[in-house]
Amino acid sequence: MSEIYFNMKIGETKSQSFKRIATNRANNILKNLQLLGNLSNTNNYTYTSIEVSKIFKAIEDEVRIAKTRFTTNLKKRRELEL
Repeated sequence: MSEIYFNMKIGETKSQSFKRIATNRANNILKNLQLLGNLSNTNNYTYTSIEVSKIFKAIEDEVRIAKTRFTTNLKKRRELEL
């Protein structure tokens, strides 16, 4: 009997499932980073360099953690607070 995983479609291999989900999630991240970049428009927003540093430190930390999870079982989440 074959196992069906929560995010897998019927008849889909683990590799196909990974590629489908990873592509969607990575594209969502890229789109959100583009939207984040829109906040740099000083005609519409004001911000401090400290706030910007906190945002990008949190993002960089989470990218590092996500990369590490592919080689270890680290399961730590981080939230941003400005």
